[in-house]
Amino acid sequence: MSAWDKESFFKIHADLPREGPGETADVAWAAEVADLPSGARICDAGSGPGGDIGALLRAADGGHVTAIDAHAPFIDAAQARWGADKRVDLVAGDYTEITGPFDFIWSAGAVYFHGIAELLPIWRPALAEGGAIAFSEPCLFKPGPASDVVKAIWSDYPRLTDADGIAAQVRLAGFETLATRKLSDVAWQSYHGPMEARIAALRPGADTRMHAALDEAEAEIAAWRANRAETGYLLSVVRPL
Repeated sequence: MSAWDKESFFKIHADLPREGPGETADVAWAAEVADLPSGARICDAGSGPGGDIGALLRAADGGHVTAIDAHAPFIDAAQARWGADKRVDLVAGDYTEITGPFDFIWSAGAVYFHGIAELLPIWRPALAEGGAIAFSEPCLFKPGPASDVVKAIWSDYPRLTDADGIAAQVRLAGFETLATRKLSDVAWQSYHGPMEARIAALRPGADTRMHAALDEAEAEIAAWRANRAETGYLLSVVRPL
């Protein structure tokens, strides 16, 4: 949000099923590209409330998921659903400090906060031999300069680039790109739909600061919908060179 209001932001996002766009088909596709072994050790880095944990477990027969997020209330939300499952470990902590070894690191939207060239080398020692990383990243889908509206959408992200630019950052980090996939409208609706319901529920009785936060959240959703042919998220599966 342009005028950062942490309290309002987390009230809007509290207990949402997802903290970013995604669908189970994304996880299944990435796992197939990565050729996950049976019993794969998986890290969900920047897991939010654990919206991808179920799909990650289904992607690897007999696998184990370690979900980590810096925002403890997100981990608390995941605990309510997955805390009794011995196939899942839930950690409130820094995903830049994972040690592994992991056969697969899944990160939905969280690489955004550090950058590809910085974060992939940090995660490399945590990968088991033959392991892979899948991450989603803001991307430009049309050739040429971004429109002013799209620049405004990603105004806080100077690294915004197209698929070739993302692949170049991956190479700079010492990895190769195995495959990429544009996140679908279904993936975005699975994130925006519950958020719109939350916005509607919070409107009655909201104070000035909350109204401003709700307006901004609505504007972000509308901006993406109007410009989704030009920008969105690209899911990349990468492996060390």
